[in-house]
Amino acid sequence: MSLFRHIQIATGICMLLFCVCVSAWPKSTTTTRVIHPADEEKGDPRFNDVKEILRLALEKTVPEFGPFELRASSQHTNGLRYLNNLANDSDLNVVWSSTTESKERNYLPIRIPLRKGLLGYRLLLVHKDNQALLKNVKNLQDLKKFSVGQGVGWDDVKLYEANGIDVIEAKYSNLFRMLSYKRFDFFPRGISEIYAEYEKESVPNPDLVIDEHLLIHYPWPYYFFVSKTNPQLHQRLELGLRKMIKDGSFDAIFWKYNRKAIEAVNFKNRRIIHIQNHLLPKETPLNDARLWFRPKLH
Repeated sequence: MSLFRHIQIATGICMLLFCVCVSAWPKSTTTTRVIHPADEEKGDPRFNDVKEILRLALEKTVPEFGPFELRASSQHTNGLRYLNNLANDSDLNVVWSSTTESKERNYLPIRIPLRKGLLGYRLLLVHKDNQALLKNVKNLQDLKKFSVGQGVGWDDVKLYEANGIDVIEAKYSNLFRMLSYKRFDFFPRGISEIYAEYEKESVPNPDLVIDEHLLIHYPWPYYFFVSKTNPQLHQRLELGLRKMIKDGSFDAIFWKYNRKAIEAVNFKNRRIIHIQNHLLPKETPLNDARLWFRPKLH
């Protein structure tokens, strides 16, 4: 029997036991209040898919956990501040974030990648004058000659620095203008993000283009996290997500938001540079094929 088949069987048994335990819990009539991060900038569409997943996971667990009320935090801030608020049980009780060993020590992760690892596939926004430079990049050693722009507090900063790449940090909304001024060489963006961002930002920054040659990849799961003081919400979200995987609604949301971008990438004609993610916890379910997007390269 193949390793993958063993994993499928083990996962099925764990899911069955989990559902049996949940079904034994007393049904709650208390409304669960779920407060998620507000957009960093008003009208920012980057996390619409994650918010839709969150709502559906809660809807699918009403029979086991009762009604819910879902709303955004009153604060508009960055991901690092939201994690601090989560630790203090201040203003919100669920966040979405890339994972690291320290985060999984301090919070309760639901280890189901919300975007099937798609954020780990990065295209590059560059100044049009630098497009030709990247044409000759073949490997990580070549990539180290350039600098990247990243948001303040993003985990990717540590990842790039650990791989020997210089990083310039700034507020997310300022990075596009900085790239147009050549303050750094490129801005790696997830393939689910870059096309919408380019459409919006190329008007005020007409010198920006999407590089046609490279694709950077590193394992980059994006999870829901809750406070360690809220195990019931953790159980509810995990059950809801696993129900969604089983009935296909999880994949339906993934393709709803990402199909167009995936088709536009042209994986077969790009050089893929793989970067090590030393931040990745050993518990990451890399071997569960149902949870990950894998591009067709041939």
